[in-house]
Amino acid sequence: VNSGVSQIRELTEPDLWSSKAKEVALDVVVDRLVISADQKSRIADSLEIAFKEGHDKALALIPQDSGQFKEIALRQSFSCVVCGTVYPPLTPRHFSFNHPEGACSDCSGLGKTLLFAPELVVPDATKSVRNGALKAWRVGPKRIIIRQNSILKQLSEQVPFDPETPWNELPESVRDLLLYGDAKRTFELRTWSRKKPTEERPFEGVLAALDNSFRNTSSEWMKIRLMSYQTSMPCKTCGGKRLNPYSLGVKLEGTDFASFLQMPVGVAVKFAEKLLNGKKYEKLGDAVVGLERRLHFLNEVGLGYLTLEREYVTLSGGEAQRVRLASQLGMGLVGVTYILDEPSIGLHPHDNGKLLQVLRTLRDRGNTVVVVEHDESTLRAADYLIELGPGAGHQGGNLIFAGSAAEALKSKTSLSGPFLSGAQRVEKNSKTLEPGKNWITVKGATHNNLRNIDAAFPLGLLTCVTGVSGSGKSSLVNDILANAAALKLNGAKSIPGAHKSINGLQHFRTVVRVDQEPIGKSPRSNPATYIKLFDLLRTLFSQTSLARVRGYTPSRFSFNVRGGRCERCSGDGVIRLEMQFLSDVYTPCPSCHGQRYNRETLEARFKGVNIAEVLAMTVDDAAELFKQQPNITQKLSTLQAVGLGYLKLGQPANTLSGGEAQRIKLSLELSRKQTGDSLYILDEPTTGLHWLDIQKLMDLLLRLRDAGNTIIVIEHDLNVVQLSDWVLDLGPGGGEAGGELIYAGALKGLMEEKRSLTGIELGKFLNI
Repeated sequence: VNSGVSQIRELTEPDLWSSKAKEVALDVVVDRLVISADQKSRIADSLEIAFKEGHDKALALIPQDSGQFKEIALRQSFSCVVCGTVYPPLTPRHFSFNHPEGACSDCSGLGKTLLFAPELVVPDATKSVRNGALKAWRVGPKRIIIRQNSILKQLSEQVPFDPETPWNELPESVRDLLLYGDAKRTFELRTWSRKKPTEERPFEGVLAALDNSFRNTSSEWMKIRLMSYQTSMPCKTCGGKRLNPYSLGVKLEGTDFASFLQMPVGVAVKFAEKLLNGKKYEKLGDAVVGLERRLHFLNEVGLGYLTLEREYVTLSGGEAQRVRLASQLGMGLVGVTYILDEPSIGLHPHDNGKLLQVLRTLRDRGNTVVVVEHDESTLRAADYLIELGPGAGHQGGNLIFAGSAAEALKSKTSLSGPFLSGAQRVEKNSKTLEPGKNWITVKGATHNNLRNIDAAFPLGLLTCVTGVSGSGKSSLVNDILANAAALKLNGAKSIPGAHKSINGLQHFRTVVRVDQEPIGKSPRSNPATYIKLFDLLRTLFSQTSLARVRGYTPSRFSFNVRGGRCERCSGDGVIRLEMQFLSDVYTPCPSCHGQRYNRETLEARFKGVNIAEVLAMTVDDAAELFKQQPNITQKLSTLQAVGLGYLKLGQPANTLSGGEAQRIKLSLELSRKQTGDSLYILDEPTTGLHWLDIQKLMDLLLRLRDAGNTIIVIEHDLNVVQLSDWVLDLGPGGGEAGGELIYAGALKGLMEEKRSLTGIELGKFLNI
């Protein structure tokens, strides 16, 4: 007792109670015995009593030769032998960040929390503290702003620093103090209290003050304003791992579950193989074998560069399809028809062989594989080709070829045959330009798998960024360069990935990111509304004779506002019927019959057609109708220039393909007055495009380049690579094997770089 060594004493011993301690910790001896085989029943009974009286705790004392006892702590529950903390039995739910038992309590398993970002709090570093460098500090009621400005003034006198000095010229120690505070240093700051006009206290920092304001305010308006200065950052508690400390404490071969999920598939396969070959995991054989097989199938379909924790919504269409394809490989089904739409999206030509081998495996098992694809290697590998055309929209829909790839080479009707045979190629209808003196330079890029690289992009040229899937192209161009340019030039709330500096953005007025995202999520959005053509049409119809007599304004011809639209369908043209547990059904509006407008509005006509009939026209037909209207003709001609003459002006945005949406965005850029100081960034623009469409796309990009703009394209398609002025190749592999700048320069040098897989494939493509 109180000696640090266990002793066995009798309660009747007189000196037992001589201790001056007010409380004495005692353990009750339940039994004493000599351990032997015939004592199992007695040991079990004694332990049962000990656990009952000791609230699930027991202590076994084993005599030692020294006369002391060796203590062994016993518990029925899962607990720590050092601190005694009791843990619940482990279940699969403890390793799910979607379940309360496994999720981090602070971020609820999301791995991210909204925090105030210094880059957004100080959007313009050229301003001084007095002139509003700390922009977020000026959000709130006037009395709060006055108080905050007073604190800054008092700090400037005590630190000291000049509040008129631009933020980027202040010492780093001052900037850190203002943003993060200093718990070790106190300042005399006003408390706005009559009893205590000033007091010495630490300054918590602007970021912490904003966080307190956000948490404590009851004003929804203020919360919304403050949220614009926040960004999603890794949770400080779990470090972005999404699981609680208990779940993260369980390790397999020194690796916790979250760290395993952060592995690329290619690395995770090797980890699973190591478990499979280890004897100590034989009892978990089925689980380990199943894990290894599934990872192996993912690697087989060319997804070895993806991390297991990658969010599904961030996958490209081709990647998502290949994930589903990997699950089918493990099922071993026979007699199934598999239909895939552009599975090669996001796949480098070097990796196409893996995908084709998977498709052949499914075919050889006795399945039917139908693939919608434009990729040349897939077309050549197909047993049978079906080609539709000859054009798009109402100009297509005909079967123009059916047969083998060899037959397509000789066909007079096939539009793909000439490209497969080499008789026709995507041509560069413009000169190849040489770099000038101005460049955009990204230095010290370390975002994701980038290995502290420096990358330079020449101004006024078409630069193609290439590399195998997962080599770091998107990390460099989208996450670092595009986000930094959007933050600086467009005032966007985007935080660039990790890098040291970017030079050269001062040469641009704006940055334009052209992707294949829909131009609108609602059927109300259409090509006419997106390129601002609808505004011109509404103005034109408001100037017709009947509209003038009736006093119709341009808003009368909008199906988004009351007055001219059909109120039964609210201008949608369709009525939605909710089907409970089934998908909703849409039927034409019985009042307007899908025309969206009421009868009075449709009576106003231009050259015999009303506004609804104009929206139902194709671009080509509308160009003929409005050829005497210069402003409208200019908008329509840009749509024709991007090869969308077949589209209807009012075609709902959610029915457009990714390639069509992308070309509509480009047409909007072409319709604007070109000043030659824009940066265009495109991510795999050829997705879903035929060779003829790629030709049109490249003609457009070169047209923008010739106007003095800078074009940067992330692309795998070798047709685009061969037409570029400058090439940056990342690699040599994907994931951990990538992140290096393998080559930067003109096209010819790329094929001479032995480490470049793109250069090797390009040499084959050009027969060099």
